[in-house]
Amino acid sequence: MINKQSLWFLTLFSLILVLSVYYITMPSELLFTDNGNLDDSDSTVTIEESELLTALRIESEDQRMSMINELKMILTNIEASIEEKNNAYEQLKLLDVLKGKEEMIEAKIKKEYDLNSFVKIDNDQVRVVIASDKHDTKLANDIMRSIQEEFDEKIYTSVKFQS
Repeated sequence: MINKQSLWFLTLFSLILVLSVYYITMPSELLFTDNGNLDDSDSTVTIEESELLTALRIESEDQRMSMINELKMILTNIEASIEEKNNAYEQLKLLDVLKGKEEMIEAKIKKEYDLNSFVKIDNDQVRVVIASDKHDTKLANDIMRSIQEEFDEKIYTSVKFQS
């Protein structure tokens, strides 16, 4: 006699098998277009980001994650004092605020200047890498001014153009 659990297993397994066979036998053109429309009038837009910007983001994210893990270890450590835990918590909040500010500045540069960028904030320094072949000092100055508007105190900003 087949119980309910076995019946459900056979039903789901059969469904997965049927969908797998259907997916494999589908024409590949249907997988890469929307709703099977094979018109030449359909165009796709591809947006590629500079490999350098991607590498910088990954490196920055790795550093940030290692710092977060260290701070979380302090927070969960039973032997850590209350003062150490408070400092670790404050640093975690600061890292979160800095990440948000970096993303906001990147979005601002994208919106105002239509440029892909990477922004890294360290203490009172802001490092900006722009993905562009064109090295324009006026553009760099404009970017530095718009970044300074986001801060109350004077900060050191560097803008670097990379292709």
